[in-house]
Amino acid sequence: MPLDGEYVPSPRERVREHVELYERTGGAEGGTLGGVPVIILTSRGVKSGKVRKIPLMRVEHEGAYAVVASMGGAPTHPLWYYNLKAHPHVQLQDGAHTWDMHARELTGAEKQQWWDRAVTTFPPYAEYQDKTDREIPVFVLERLEDQ
Repeated sequence: MPLDGEYVPSPRERVREHVELYERTGGAEGGTLGGVPVIILTSRGVKSGKVRKIPLMRVEHEGAYAVVASMGGAPTHPLWYYNLKAHPHVQLQDGAHTWDMHARELTGAEKQQWWDRAVTTFPPYAEYQDKTDREIPVFVLERLEDQ
């Protein structure tokens, strides 16, 4: 069941334009950030209930994906972190493919396993963790039909 409702584009021009390009071309353009593949994460806003979209680094393993709430090592979590905590039903677009997914925040050994995959995919994550006092959250996204 796709996320429906009013879509509110990001107030950040760079993010808004990246999402528009990616979606318009099915990921053929805008499919990378700094040479690293990205996905588009669609979630529901925790306060507004409106649909939000953001490009994030593509960390995939056997059909499941991880999203890392790094925010470049900022002292606070990105806003989408709270969206996923409140509304774990999300959509993920990887290239031309889109799936309904369930987001689950990871802990312990499972988090470490996905963290290692994320750092292998995008090494700056390790620098971001060193830069902040908060523990950077990691979610695994699993297809709803696999639940």
